[in-house]
Amino acid sequence: MSAAPVQELSGRVALVTGASRNIGRAIALELAAAGAAVVVNANSARKELDGVAAEIVANGGKALAVLADITDAESVETMMAAIRGGFGRLDILVNNAAVRAEAPIDEIEEADWHRVLAVTLDGAFLCTKACLPELRASGAGRIVNIGGLTGHTGTNHRVHVVTAKAGIAGFTRALAHELAADAITVNCVAPGLIETVRGASAGTAEHRRQRRTLVAGPGQPDDIAGMVRYLCGAGGRFITGQTIHVNGGAFLS
Repeated sequence: MSAAPVQELSGRVALVTGASRNIGRAIALELAAAGAAVVVNANSARKELDGVAAEIVANGGKALAVLADITDAESVETMMAAIRGGFGRLDILVNNAAVRAEAPIDEIEEADWHRVLAVTLDGAFLCTKACLPELRASGAGRIVNIGGLTGHTGTNHRVHVVTAKAGIAGFTRALAHELAADAITVNCVAPGLIETVRGASAGTAEHRRQRRTLVAGPGQPDDIAGMVRYLCGAGGRFITGQTIHVNGGAFLS
């Protein structure tokens, strides 16, 4: 007779932004597998988002799908009202939503620059601020920000993305200091070369051509999700303010 799976996050509620596909989807499913009720968020991908929630429920978990523009404070507050109404608490926030764009700096319009920074940085700020009452009440709150390899190495044609991801690392360190007294840990997981579904016009990112992993092949979204799960559980209680690189040795910090 096999042992029952460990569900170390049973009774907890998590919010994952940008959860309709790829790494965000994998994180949502992993936290649900750990026993958490999961609120999955996206800006517009209703069909995909509902699919993630349905998958969680089909596997015996609890889920709530909420469309919200995380760059808009009013939209974020509406999402928080839905979370309070649906689950009455929040223990874990995963700031995953981001925009992956690539262009030389002289082709980046001001609106493109602001959009990339808004989703990554404004979104993390607004969601964190809105979630603080619930995270403080949890007594064991967790914030995990999803960064990126190029925020530490740099790369060509991604000045807006690199700037945003570097900012997330600084945001993490500052919050870790500020929220420690509230028993909230704050960490950043920085994915490396991860196999994800990209738009047909995305091509191959420059940093993928420049770097190779030490272990075989690119990583999978589940590799990132597993680290997020660990940080959200009891094993992560003494880890805060860190950027943890999950990249197969593509970058050694």
